[in-house]
Amino acid sequence: MAKRTKAKRETKSKKMTLKMAQNCVELTLDGKHRLDLSFKGVTAVPKCVQKLFHMAEVDLSRNMIRKFPDFIAQFIKMTVLDLHSNCLEELPVAISYLQNLKVLNLCNNRLTSLPSELGLLNKLQTLNLGLNQLEALPASIGALEELRHIGLSDNRFTRLPGCLLKLKKLESIKMDRNPIIAEKIPTEKPGPQRFVIFIFAAIFFLMGLFISCGFNDTIYPPFHVDVNYTIKHTDLKKWSGRDSYVSVQGKEVGCTQTAKNYNCYCKINCKKVR
Repeated sequence: MAKRTKAKRETKSKKMTLKMAQNCVELTLDGKHRLDLSFKGVTAVPKCVQKLFHMAEVDLSRNMIRKFPDFIAQFIKMTVLDLHSNCLEELPVAISYLQNLKVLNLCNNRLTSLPSELGLLNKLQTLNLGLNQLEALPASIGALEELRHIGLSDNRFTRLPGCLLKLKKLESIKMDRNPIIAEKIPTEKPGPQRFVIFIFAAIFFLMGLFISCGFNDTIYPPFHVDVNYTIKHTDLKKWSGRDSYVSVQGKEVGCTQTAKNYNCYCKINCKKVR
């Protein structure tokens, strides 16, 4: 058992030489050098990597890296940095030196905060921070004028970070599976202008009503309707030869509605209720 344990430890702590790292360099379709050190089982970024500072793309994903070294500042030509699926708890301030960085993938780590220097990456277009433990973003993120895509899914955000509202070129925001709190939208109290408009609208409505009904309405004596008696238009002609309507306790009812023990009266010179 002791030998197996030692063998496992040796596998985890296996050092990577410069030659091994050089064998992981690829050439992309657009002629850029890409260093692929994913799935290497390393717990720290090999020191020999700093000699490959001319890399345009670096992939250190799917390892067990806990801390990112400061010598990353030497990779000034880097445009893509992939660190997803590691154990990172923080980012070094030196990351601000990567002025040509366009894509930064920090998904699936243990980040609880980000350095404000991240806002100095002027050319950054894609930032993936999903599957971390972030509750807020530094205000400096609002200075990333070229940012187009940001991933914040599976974090601890309770609301949309306000700094993102400053990003004019932002095209997509992913915030799935966050404990977003629904904020109540305050109801706007009607101002004096709206009140005046309402008054005028009410006046015009009443004027139209009087014009359509006429001012010479005749109210006939009330009559009693028995239970379940159906009022018909022919019955109304007993009171008026014109189109009329019946009002039951102040409410208009149609000519085929059923009235139940209410005192009813009819008005003339009014439009027929259909």
